[in-house]
Amino acid sequence: MIAKYRVAVRALCDFTAREGDLDHRFTPAPSAREGIEGHTLVASRRGADYIAELPLTGAFEGLTVTGRADGYDPVANRLEEVKTHRGSLERMADNQRALHWAQVKVYGALLCAERALEQVTLTLVYLDIASGKETLISREATADELQAFFVEQCQRFLAWAEQEAGHRQDRNSRLQTLRFPHATFRPGQRELAEDVYKAASTGRCLLAQAPTGIGKTLGTLFPMLSAMPRQQLDRIAFLTMKTPGRRLALDALATLRNSDETLPLRVLELVAREKACEYPDRACHGESCPLAAGFYDRLPAARQAAVEQAWLDRDALREVALAHDVCPYYLGQELARWADVIVGDVNHWFDSHALLHGLAQANDWRTGVLVDEAHNLIERARGMYSAELDQQRFNRVRRAAPKPLSRPLGRLARQWQAVIGDAGIEEQGELRRPAYRLLTALPEKLVTAAQQVGAAITDHLGEHPEDASLELQEVLFEALAFCRLAEHFGEHSLCDLTRYGRGRAVLGLRNLIPADFLAPRFKAARTSVLFSATLTPAHYYRDLLGLPENTVWREVASPFAARQLEVRIRSDISTRYRDREASIDPIVATMVQQYQRKPGHYLAFFSSFAYLEAALARFREVHPEVPVFSQTRGMPEAQREAFLARFAPGGEGIGFAVLGGAFAEGIDLPGDQLIGAFIATLGLPPFNDFNEALKARLTARFGQGDDYTYRIPGMIKVVQAAGRVIRSPEDQGVVVLMDDRFAQASVRALLPRWWSLGNPTP
Repeated sequence: MIAKYRVAVRALCDFTAREGDLDHRFTPAPSAREGIEGHTLVASRRGADYIAELPLTGAFEGLTVTGRADGYDPVANRLEEVKTHRGSLERMADNQRALHWAQVKVYGALLCAERALEQVTLTLVYLDIASGKETLISREATADELQAFFVEQCQRFLAWAEQEAGHRQDRNSRLQTLRFPHATFRPGQRELAEDVYKAASTGRCLLAQAPTGIGKTLGTLFPMLSAMPRQQLDRIAFLTMKTPGRRLALDALATLRNSDETLPLRVLELVAREKACEYPDRACHGESCPLAAGFYDRLPAARQAAVEQAWLDRDALREVALAHDVCPYYLGQELARWADVIVGDVNHWFDSHALLHGLAQANDWRTGVLVDEAHNLIERARGMYSAELDQQRFNRVRRAAPKPLSRPLGRLARQWQAVIGDAGIEEQGELRRPAYRLLTALPEKLVTAAQQVGAAITDHLGEHPEDASLELQEVLFEALAFCRLAEHFGEHSLCDLTRYGRGRAVLGLRNLIPADFLAPRFKAARTSVLFSATLTPAHYYRDLLGLPENTVWREVASPFAARQLEVRIRSDISTRYRDREASIDPIVATMVQQYQRKPGHYLAFFSSFAYLEAALARFREVHPEVPVFSQTRGMPEAQREAFLARFAPGGEGIGFAVLGGAFAEGIDLPGDQLIGAFIATLGLPPFNDFNEALKARLTARFGQGDDYTYRIPGMIKVVQAAGRVIRSPEDQGVVVLMDDRFAQASVRALLPRWWSLGNPTP
């Protein structure tokens, strides 16, 4: 008998009953909300004795199988599995239908065992969302044959369940004696690790501000892994904002594995689909892509090889996938169910369709969530819960759309005209600059028209899949995403309209307060740790991220000494927009004086490319002898790498960059690769209608509108940029802050406490 192992009916059947090709061709499927409404509709049509969402449980040799059957009619002795769909059922793949039958048969076995039934009618109920029509496919089944089927599925899963139970037992046993991989902790690293362990032990959320250079990645992973067996954590999710963060996490995990080569830890790196695809020019189905053909037939062997490999970063996962002729991306999606530590982007937990959050909910996981560079989560989450409708794209589709779509697209076009007119924007002619309007309310008629367009396209493609052009699908997804967010529109978001010219307007739903969407995600985690070098003030993050009330904030003392960093403030310079032209000469003079005083590598940060370009032109004009190089607009990855390569040890020169851009955080230039930074801006977001509306909303909600909109986000960027200079206890450098507002007490209070701020110098 295996150790106790629990599996959901859906997960069991997914594991045992899937076969054939991977097929991700567009098929118009109901949304999650439509699926829920469809199940409710079917239940409402049944009799008074009908039992919806019937919980069922059974066991086989230590394997516990649980789930909720969609519905049971005890009078007719009929068990139903309800599936919503669009379009013709004839196009449903045989393997999909087989999966549905497997689910209802397992539920039937559990029902017969629980109620001592000798037989039952099994029914697949297919509800067409568009028409409301039900198609019922029924078959009679005896308790004996259902029990035999149940046993067969359990036996197919049994070896895997036994392996998984053994793996978990071995993993937890070894993690209980996990040792820190180095002889000593770095200064501040032990303090951080202790705080993370306490948070995991109490099931709390921790907001940890810890300086660069103390080893935050290892300092959070080690204690979370140590707490894993004691707190019965099922999974740990290490979530990052950018690719370099994933690499740091994988390096830390490799260090732990190398210190104990027998540590049975499965590590998976989740990579974006476009980066993992082997055949980007092929459609994702068996008739086009060789790695999709027979995917589910080859998946068991690939899955087994992958868990035996255990270390599954991007390259290792690809190697396993190609050895078994399966798609690396979808193999990774499958292995997210079986890995111990998953390293990936923050969207995998916090996005509306997050993979890891969905798996955790479906499987009732106890999850430990680690969020690196958490100061970026507010803006990332705002993007996750914002959407746009592009008038030009819809008009382009309208001109070439199939005839059945002309009427709903025409209604949408008329609603665009009405909204533009109501906003007071003249539709005729082109505009020198975009016309921007904040709307006082959601334009309900336009949203309704967009919903109708989405439904019409979905229904049409359900009947005519050959019309599924890329542009038509993009318009559909845009409409569906916008309308889904419109359903939840409230004080956490606003609606705006931007017109760029004739027929070129964009309607936006902009999230302002991500807390309302993120709070349930933090609640779903057993424990969450958010860490960064800049998480001050704590209330800013608590409020805007929706952190639990019992969230603990900790600041790890900096290992750096004030003598390492000379911080100077030029309070005689104003970088306000009206003073930009007058500021350029003193900024250039300050940079040259410091460079001549100590030649080496410096970064100079400006608030915009226009400001940067003006300062760079003046610098080159008056000091052509000093090597300079610059970030450019839309800089491709190869050029970004070349920019960073200029900071070679022993070199000299000044790199011009934009504050908040690619070179203002997340880059590591230790020692003499970077000895100083000039920051000619407070990093304040621009003063415009949108930010003033944001300020008003944040004032009403939190009473902190000006700080939350302007001052705090700006200073976070400043501190991050300055943090590029001192990367280790051995580094020495200088930061020159150029703006009179840096002398204000309210601004200085947001700078790191270990900085030595003398009197501002003119």
